[in-house]
Amino acid sequence: MLKNPATKYRPFTPIALPDRQWPSRVIESPPRWLSTDLRDGNQSIIDPMDGVKKARFFDLLVEIGVKEIEVGFPSAGTTEFTFIKHLVESGTIPDDVTVQVLTQSREDLIRTSFESLEGARAAIVHLYNAVSPAWRDIVFRMSKDEVREIAMQGAKVMRDEAAKRPDTDWHFQYSPETFSTAEIDFSIEVCEAVMQVLAPTPEHPIILNLPATVEASTPNIYADQIEYFCRNLPNRESAVISLHTHNDRGTGVAAAELGLMAGADRVEGCLFGNGERTGNCCLVTMALNMYTQGVDPGLDFSDIDRVIETVEYCNDLPVHQRHPYGGELVYTAFSGSHQDAIKKGFEAQERQNDELWRVPYLPIDPADLGRDYEAVIRVNSQSGKGGFAWVLEQREGLKLPKSMQRDFSKHVQRLADESSRELGAEDIWQAFKGAYHVQTPDKHFQLVDYNETRASDGTRIFSGKIAVDGQEQSVSGRGNGLISSVMATVREVFGVELEVVDYTQQSLGSGTDANAATYLECVDPDGRTVWGCGIDEDVATASVRAVLSAANSAVSV
Repeated sequence: MLKNPATKYRPFTPIALPDRQWPSRVIESPPRWLSTDLRDGNQSIIDPMDGVKKARFFDLLVEIGVKEIEVGFPSAGTTEFTFIKHLVESGTIPDDVTVQVLTQSREDLIRTSFESLEGARAAIVHLYNAVSPAWRDIVFRMSKDEVREIAMQGAKVMRDEAAKRPDTDWHFQYSPETFSTAEIDFSIEVCEAVMQVLAPTPEHPIILNLPATVEASTPNIYADQIEYFCRNLPNRESAVISLHTHNDRGTGVAAAELGLMAGADRVEGCLFGNGERTGNCCLVTMALNMYTQGVDPGLDFSDIDRVIETVEYCNDLPVHQRHPYGGELVYTAFSGSHQDAIKKGFEAQERQNDELWRVPYLPIDPADLGRDYEAVIRVNSQSGKGGFAWVLEQREGLKLPKSMQRDFSKHVQRLADESSRELGAEDIWQAFKGAYHVQTPDKHFQLVDYNETRASDGTRIFSGKIAVDGQEQSVSGRGNGLISSVMATVREVFGVELEVVDYTQQSLGSGTDANAATYLECVDPDGRTVWGCGIDEDVATASVRAVLSAANSAVSV
């Protein structure tokens, strides 16, 4: 890299727009969406889609609610032409969906484009030619007048070809390609010339698409360009202003959002941002950004994993694990403090009286996109007690007391450090059972059977059978209640002396088949804290098991 990049690169020149209005505006309604997955997206993948994949992708776009779909570049080859022709002739295109095709401003290519759409109910023909200085001077070696003439001649051919096919509802789109790096007044001049040829009206407007063909500036400058264009375009009411942003600087979505605020009406892009180089505007990200602001985007991503599956199959490209909204890890927290905040957020959601979403670190409810909460919190060596507590609650319904969470965190941390990997729900559940001798056959004290009776003096008598290292013993003990009578039995028969500090019970689930869990915090004569947990379909039996769990913990210390 150069020590002084200014010797090679020049900063982008901003537009003089001191009274810009877009910064104070907000997006309150969705734009018209155009998917160019089957065209711009298709031309940028290693192996372009065949007809089968294109058909599957088209069906997906229709299903999620895209109403305008750029289906191909008919003059690019037989595959493209045949696919478009089949869509039209097979009746596959729903009445509320309009297909679009792209063509350079060349007479033969425009004619081929109209031929591919022969018989369509409605269609958009998208004409383009590059207008920026680099293209005029380096690629075309043409003057401004010559470049403007290319656009006008293409528009005339479009007009005449459409007139030959009056049964189709034709719509025209023009892109001053490389708009974002062209002189803004020249772009307006070319678009005005095209409009004079095609004679749009407010009832039948032209679509003027303004591409950031290569993203070369910060998104605020693109917004300035859009606002300036909208203000200064003659006959603005007869034009739909469309945006087509690329992501070379990593701000393709931001540029499109600011462009909408600046007055645009329509957005072109691809699902998950596929496209040349760093890609196009991601329609999923932009739509769900609106959704999180309370705006219905008009696109349905309620089963986002199935959308991802189709896109990955058709493009033969993976959706990155951290892609906004769709990535495998975007709702996942490994950090202990993050996990604790998320856990408390979900607990608060259960208590609040409204439906407003207020969970820290989660800008959207994963359930709205068809995701469950299992992967929201994942545990590794960076995680804290909130992480495994969440996992246990999600998997087993256990809501550990906070002091027990602190105790169990030592076991989880040791396991994470020893394994040097992420801990799954099964790892944590097995660690819990091992730490507190829950539902494990090799525990020292194991309940076989018992009954409880009330003595004449009001005390409770526990009697039953407890297996000690596999050998059954008949035992009994007396106390003020069931737990104290079991504690007395353990002390008198086995010499394990414990004092209960705290006692918590919870129901695991609902209904008559729900289990119960009992948590006991105890101290031994040396002041050491030991924990016990008992789980059983019977509440009383869960308490007995909790005492034996604590006794097992005491003899294991």
